[in-house]
Amino acid sequence: MPDPEIKAFFAQRKEKWLKSRVKSNMLDLEKNYLEEVADQIFSLEDWLPRAAKRACSRAFTTHPSKFSHPSTGIGKKNRKNFTYVTPVICEADRQPDGYLRTGNASSKRDSVGNAAELDVDDFLNLQMQDGKSLLMHIQQDSQLAQELLSIQSVSYETLKKGLLAMADSNSEMVTSSKIKQVYFPVNDDYHQFSVLSNSGLIYELRDRIDELRFPKEQEQKQLREFKRTNVFSERGFTEIYDIATIGYGGTKPQNISALNKHNGGKAHLLLSMPPALEQREVHFPKHDFFKESIRFYDIRESLEKLHRIFTSEKDSVIPRRNLEIGRDHHLEEILDLIILRVVALRQVATAQYREETNQLEQYQKIWLCPGFETQREQEDEWLKQLCKTITNWITTAYSKTIKKSITFGQAEKAYIQQVIETHGEALR
Repeated sequence: MPDPEIKAFFAQRKEKWLKSRVKSNMLDLEKNYLEEVADQIFSLEDWLPRAAKRACSRAFTTHPSKFSHPSTGIGKKNRKNFTYVTPVICEADRQPDGYLRTGNASSKRDSVGNAAELDVDDFLNLQMQDGKSLLMHIQQDSQLAQELLSIQSVSYETLKKGLLAMADSNSEMVTSSKIKQVYFPVNDDYHQFSVLSNSGLIYELRDRIDELRFPKEQEQKQLREFKRTNVFSERGFTEIYDIATIGYGGTKPQNISALNKHNGGKAHLLLSMPPALEQREVHFPKHDFFKESIRFYDIRESLEKLHRIFTSEKDSVIPRRNLEIGRDHHLEEILDLIILRVVALRQVATAQYREETNQLEQYQKIWLCPGFETQREQEDEWLKQLCKTITNWITTAYSKTIKKSITFGQAEKAYIQQVIETHGEALR
């Protein structure tokens, strides 16, 4: 006795065939005749031999080439036009490697070929009561398969061979220039790959997304209705935002593959965008504060004023005392700018400082980084080194920024360092 799924399969096709031919104004005699014809066409004795002959025009595959380019395929026309691509069946093992790939997620097997023979595909994919597909039963020569394919007109082996032509693996691997190809590094060489998509995973993703968006459970439906009507609920539900839909095959999705036809040619795409990074106005230095966080140009105005004081004539009308006060004032202006930059950097240090990659010198780490507060307050050696570095940085900035700058001697440098050290506590 055939499995109920097999009975339902033929009953549905018989009903569809009659619906397209029986008209309301027909005589009962004509209707009865069409029903007899339908019984004959969809009987096992008649349908199975024709299906066995037609099966060779389709092939099972996990990675249909038509998802990469619709002009490719497995037909005779494809061979003639050099667009034939071998149907690939990938049987990958499940591995806990964290990748979404063939074998790591359950998915259905697809098929490609002549769209007129999709009924053969549906027939072989019928799920029997034991959970196995009819194709598996035929491959394993089960009792169910032997009873089903044992008819008078054609032998069992002929029917089996014809139906299993869809599942035959072709040892001849052929690709087409229509499919984009990439060179992939393998050891010290390159392999040329044709990139194909696993259609089973594509539509498994769609099924899972649709299950979340259009749940069957009444409770989940109620929660979504609460959200739509702005009603408070302590319970929540899962949602995926920014989903895009892509179409394969246009108005004829059956020309792409069987799974594509059953899903109306529509698949979902998850959002694939780079992360939205926060715009940083302050960047914590990685190597040197005086090269990355402050520029010579930032103190140019103060340096120009210092230069005018340095080049004042001895008999200037401006009293010497006033010149000395102005000199110290402009040095303090530079220090103020440095201190402001330090305050800004300390505010972002917790978020941006990475001890494992940061290459600041130790005295700058004590000066800027979190976790060094005790050393910063109690030790003085780092502060002396910092004051010396600031002195050298100011003198270098002056010589490189000001045209016709004067050359500082040891006495001038010592005085600048003395002014900086006077304000050392402000640098802590």
